[in-house]
Amino acid sequence: MKALLLAVLASAAGCAFAQQSVGLQGTIGSKAILIVEGSEPKLVSPGESFRGVKVLSTAGDTAVLEIAGQRITMRVGDSPASVGARTPAPGSGNKIVLNGGTNGHFLAAGQINNQAVHFMVDTGASTIAMSETEARRLNINFANAPTSTGRTANGTVTAHTVSLSSVRIGDVEVRSVEASILPADMPFILLGNSFLSRFSIRKDADQMVLERRY
Repeated sequence: MKALLLAVLASAAGCAFAQQSVGLQGTIGSKAILIVEGSEPKLVSPGESFRGVKVLSTAGDTAVLEIAGQRITMRVGDSPASVGARTPAPGSGNKIVLNGGTNGHFLAAGQINNQAVHFMVDTGASTIAMSETEARRLNINFANAPTSTGRTANGTVTAHTVSLSSVRIGDVEVRSVEASILPADMPFILLGNSFLSRFSIRKDADQMVLERRY
């Protein structure tokens, strides 16, 4: 539980995949917050481009983007759009490659139970961990789930323990993954060892490679 608070207090960086990806993290006014090919979140105005991705317009939590000559409409929370890459068979992959952000964190867009989420790798967390707010968004029923307590810098917290049917990053899917639901809001879902232990992990400078264990 101690590691959970450290990640809760961590600031956000960008997320990355081994292949080109474009994600819409949010909107502020008429501007879109983009994550492109592992970049940190970038605020981009309509008519402007960032790493080859042009923002055409925004409306509420939706943005119209031009990527590699294609016009794509994205909504906040959608899975990142891959451009110019072959679409892998769902869940068929065995390897995840993540690039580190400027603050040293490794982040990735993915899915829990087929719904889009953003992860931050935390090798010190025993499980995947998320806020109650995020759990409700994902329709995870935790009200009657078993609880445990732990101490953090903010004091003692109570977490519910649930099992996630599916956790996916890129074309790699893991089923039946334990997760902790915490009362505090968190900028990302922590990708802890209930997922990471299924992989061998190698770090080379600012790159992390996860390969599925057999």
